[in-house]
Amino acid sequence: MSFYEQLQQLDWDDIRLSIYAKTAADVERALAKSRLDLNDFQALISPAAEPFLEQMAQRSVELTRQRFGNTIQFYVPLYLSNMCSNICTYCGFSMHNKIRRTTLDMTQLNSEAKAIKKMGFDHLLLVAGESERKVGMPYFRQVFNELKSQFSHLSLEVQPLEQADYAELKQLGLDSVLVYQETYNPRTYAEHHIKGKKSDFKYRIDTPDRLGKAGIHKMGLGALIGLDEWRTDCFHVAAHLDYLQKRYWQTKYSISFPRLRPCEGAFQPKSIMNDRQLVQLICAYRLFNPDVELSLSTRESEHFRDNVIPLGITTISAGSKTQPGGYSDDTDKALEQFEIDDDRSPEEMADLVKTMGLEVVWKDWDRALTALK
Repeated sequence: MSFYEQLQQLDWDDIRLSIYAKTAADVERALAKSRLDLNDFQALISPAAEPFLEQMAQRSVELTRQRFGNTIQFYVPLYLSNMCSNICTYCGFSMHNKIRRTTLDMTQLNSEAKAIKKMGFDHLLLVAGESERKVGMPYFRQVFNELKSQFSHLSLEVQPLEQADYAELKQLGLDSVLVYQETYNPRTYAEHHIKGKKSDFKYRIDTPDRLGKAGIHKMGLGALIGLDEWRTDCFHVAAHLDYLQKRYWQTKYSISFPRLRPCEGAFQPKSIMNDRQLVQLICAYRLFNPDVELSLSTRESEHFRDNVIPLGITTISAGSKTQPGGYSDDTDKALEQFEIDDDRSPEEMADLVKTMGLEVVWKDWDRALTALK
């Protein structure tokens, strides 16, 4: 049974009510267990768990250090294009937004790569709007041919592709893929994905299965926090992770926590998650799955990142630019997908991490290891 088929058997409202019905006794029972199930995860993300946050945080630190050591991996996003053929209510790249569109050519791409290498990064996340006509497989082949010899780890966050495409890109140097479902509520998904291929809920939710079958080394999951009730959406992320790990056990997994913020005259989130609740969620994921990588981007503020990084985060971005060409020329802010909140340089972040007693990892994977499998 696919996860899409499992999802059809889950009732969104029943799960939401189950989460909010959890008691302090349910939380204590979960905290006393060495291995948690999805019912325990519901307890840890419930309002009943908020008074237990300190206990959860201590346990999260312990598990993270046991599994990942005193390390934090650094990565950086490289935006290839802001072209997009979808209309999504919340995205700066949405086709209906009247912005100047651009796609990096190979000369511009190499200028970006050169600037990024100077900052010390060896893990690169390639990001683009979803436009198969302008930014599809022919373009990705060129990109990977240019970059595979320059970086030890290449990740992709673009439109969902076919299994054969992922298998081909793996041969060209692709190591990991991030495909966020945005929201696991089909009704809410339809409300916000109005036009384009992204409106196909099933095709998107089946993407991790295609990745697993293609043998991709790592895949990233997540919900766009705020599109629907955040606790229920994040429970579905955990359920999706549980499903995938049982079927594609050789694959590594990561979870990210992009949260929407209210802003004047723009899309307003349906569900607001405060900082304390995000800490609760991070700790809950760590207690539920000690092996999953937890990633925190520069969407979050300096103050928040400084305080939460030691609690369970294993991967962070630094010095990020969210517009194509932003590293070699940071003057055209109009091309940004969203504004970052933490604009400190990689050097500043590396110094901060070291003061926490943690070691910065610029490279933790080499494609030569793949040949040993």
